[in-house]
Amino acid sequence: MAIDYEVSDGVAVITINRPERLNAMDLEHYQGLSEAWRRVRDDAEVRVAIVTGAGERAFTAGADIKSFVSKPTEMSEMWLTQRDQLLNRGLEVWKPVIAAINGLAMGGGMTLMFATDIRVAAEHATFSLAEVKRGIIAGNGGTQRVMSQIPYALAMELTLTGDTIDAQTAWRWGLINKVVPKEGLMDAALDYARRIAANAPLAVQAAKELALRSRDMDLNTGLRIEQLVQRLLQTTQDAIEGPSAFAEKRPAQFRGQ
Repeated sequence: MAIDYEVSDGVAVITINRPERLNAMDLEHYQGLSEAWRRVRDDAEVRVAIVTGAGERAFTAGADIKSFVSKPTEMSEMWLTQRDQLLNRGLEVWKPVIAAINGLAMGGGMTLMFATDIRVAAEHATFSLAEVKRGIIAGNGGTQRVMSQIPYALAMELTLTGDTIDAQTAWRWGLINKVVPKEGLMDAALDYARRIAANAPLAVQAAKELALRSRDMDLNTGLRIEQLVQRLLQTTQDAIEGPSAFAEKRPAQFRGQ
């Protein structure tokens, strides 16, 4: 099992390290990835995370189907919804997550990408929700998030055909933020991460949570919650540091307090 986890200057880099299997994940890998997300969520030193795959062939091909075919799921496990909770299955991580897509993002790889906030793709990256070609559906939020991230007709094309699209098409559809040469992929992802990590961490997490929750609230409720959160943030040390640094023409030193 290899889910690599490194932290530097407030940025956690999670690498699915199984390139010989296109970074496909068996149960052990999924458990390791779940633990990585919990570490990101719970470590105050981490301000932003990047997830990527090892090598240049694949971000991740998703589930290692062969490993799951040999081990059928017990019916009782269907109600263990909080065990090994994945980012793309509802684990609440309000710290921003960046996907560095270094190749094929197929099935579970694409649903993992759906759960991230900013996406950078190498020029050779490809994307597909191919589960319908295997007699199943795109799980872990695949059918739930696609409709909110791209227009209806494009979402249906992706979901119902199972066909593959290239990086430029994914960019035109609005699925990814930027397409870069493969050798510049991690630099581009780290550039996003460092710019985010330089901001006030409490404000960043609040902004992400409010933006996501806005999809489930009417506007008046959302505006009221936003107002309350803003008043709360104004009591923090970071809210004092930000204007002070601006007035003194120096970089702000935010502490998340």
